Amino acid sequence: MESTRKKRKCSNNKDCLPVNRNMPPAAANKLGYKPPDGGWGWAVVFGAFISIGFSYAFPKSLTIYFKEIQEYFSVSYSQIAWVSSVMLASMYAGGPVSSILVNRYGSRPVVMVGGVMVSTAMVLASFGKTIIHLYLCVGVIGGFGLAFNLQPSLTIIGTYFQVKRPLANGLAMTGSPVVLCTLAPLNQFLFDSFGWRGSFLILGSIVLNCCVAGSLMRPVNKNAQQKPKTEQPECNGAAAEEAATVDTSAQSDNLTEEKQNESMTQGCVHKFIDLSLFRHRGFLIYLIGNVVMFFGFFAPVVFLAPYAKHQGIDEYSAAFLLSIFALVDMFIRPATGLIGNTRWIRPRIQYFFSFAVSYNGVCHLLCPLASGYWGLVIYAVFFGLAFGMVSALLFEVLMDLVGAHRFSSAVGLVTIIECGPVLLGPPISGALVDAFGDYKYMYYACGVFMLVPGIFFFIMHYYNYKKLDEERSQNVAVEMRTCEEAVQLKASQDDKITHETDG
Repeated sequence: MESTRKKRKCSNNKDCLPVNRNMPPAAANKLGYKPPDGGWGWAVVFGAFISIGFSYAFPKSLTIYFKEIQEYFSVSYSQIAWVSSVMLASMYAGGPVSSILVNRYGSRPVVMVGGVMVSTAMVLASFGKTIIHLYLCVGVIGGFGLAFNLQPSLTIIGTYFQVKRPLANGLAMTGSPVVLCTLAPLNQFLFDSFGWRGSFLILGSIVLNCCVAGSLMRPVNKNAQQKPKTEQPECNGAAAEEAATVDTSAQSDNLTEEKQNESMTQGCVHKFIDLSLFRHRGFLIYLIGNVVMFFGFFAPVVFLAPYAKHQGIDEYSAAFLLSIFALVDMFIRPATGLIGNTRWIRPRIQYFFSFAVSYNGVCHLLCPLASGYWGLVIYAVFFGLAFGMVSALLFEVLMDLVGAHRFSSAVGLVTIIECGPVLLGPPISGALVDAFGDYKYMYYACGVFMLVPGIFFFIMHYYNYKKLDEERSQNVAVEMRTCEEAVQLKASQDDKITHETDG
C-alpha cells in the first residue's frame, strides 16, 4: 500500500513537475536563488535610472554645443556630428569589455569606474585644440565610460527582480527621457553662461553622479534568498535516490556531450563571456531582428526637427516637437513595464515587443502624410509612444530569452554587433535626404527598416514559442517516466526485502 501511495504521488504533476504559469516560458531562472523582487532592489532601480539616463541622454544633449565648436575649429557639420556618433558607437562597442568586467567584479565597481571615465573625458575635452582631440576624449573615452554605466545597470536588475522585472526595467529605462529633458535646458544655460569649455568642465563634475548611482548597486544577498527546490522532481527519500541511479547513464551521456561542446568554445575569453549564445535560438532571433531595426531606430529622432524646418516651421516650434516626443516617451516607458508585467502579456512578452517594433515602422511610413505643424505634433505623439515602448522592452525581452544568468554576456555581444547600425543609420538616412532633396524618402526607408524586423519577430517568435512548448512537453514526459521507473524500482526492492524477511 505504501508503494502505491508513492506511485500515486509521483504520478501527480504538482508534486513531481511543478509548472509556474505566471512566468514566461522562454528562459528558466538558473540563478540558484530566489530574487527578492523588491526591498533594496528599488534603490538599485533608482541607481540604474540615473546611470542609464546618462548613458543614452548624454550624447544627445551635447549637440547644443556643436554650433560653437564647429565655428571654433572651423570644421563642417558632418565632422562635428561624428562626436556624438563616435560616442554612441563606442558605448555599444564597449559592451563585451563591460560584460567581462561585470562577470568578474560585479556591477558596482564597473559603474563607478565608468562615471570617473566620462568625467575625465569631459575635463580633458575642455582643453581640446583640435576636433580629433574631441573624437578621442568625448567619443572614445567618454563612450567607453558610458558602456561601463549601461551594461552593469541592466544586468543587476535581473539579479534583484524576476516577477516584477518588466516593471523594474521600464522604470530604469525611463531615465533616458527624464535626464535628456533635464540636461537640455541645463546645457543651454551653461552654454550661455560659461561657453563650451566651461560647460564641459561643469558637465565633468555632474556626470560623477553615476558614481553615486553605482554605489547603490549593492550585490544581492544570495544566501538570504535561497531558491526553493521546486524545479526538480520530488519523489521523496530513497525513491529520489533511485531516480538518480536509474538516470545515471543518460545524465552521463548528456554531461559528456555538454563538455565536448563547451571545450570547443571555451578558452580564456569564454570564461568571462558566454560565446555559446551564438547557438541559442532565441538569442539569434533577437540579434538578427535588432541589427536591421537599428538602421532605422535613431534617425527619425535626429531628423524630426530638420524635417519640420524643411516644411517651413519656425525653429522654436520645430524644437518643441522634440519636447512633445520626450514627454510622451517619459510616461510610456513605465506604463509599458507595468503592462508587460501583467499575467496576460508576460508569458508571451515577445509578441508585445514585436508589436512595438511594427508600430514604429507604421508611424514612420505614415509620417510623410502628416501636413502642417499639427500633423507633425500628432506624429510626434504617436512616435513617442512607439519609441518608448520599444525602449522599455528592448533589454527585458533579451533577458526573457536567455535568462538573467546569461544576460550580461548576451547584452555585451548584442551591443558590439549593433554599434555598426547605430553608427551608420543616421548617415545613411542623411544620404537619402541629400540624394532626393526630400525627407519623406528617409522616413519611408526607416519605416521599412522597422516594419520588416517587426514582422520577422512575430513569425520567428511564434516558431520559437512552439518549439519551446514541444521541448517542455518532451522534458515533462522524460521526467515523469524517470520518476515512475524509480518508484517501480523502489517498490520491487521493498517487495524483495519483504520476501527475504518472511523467508
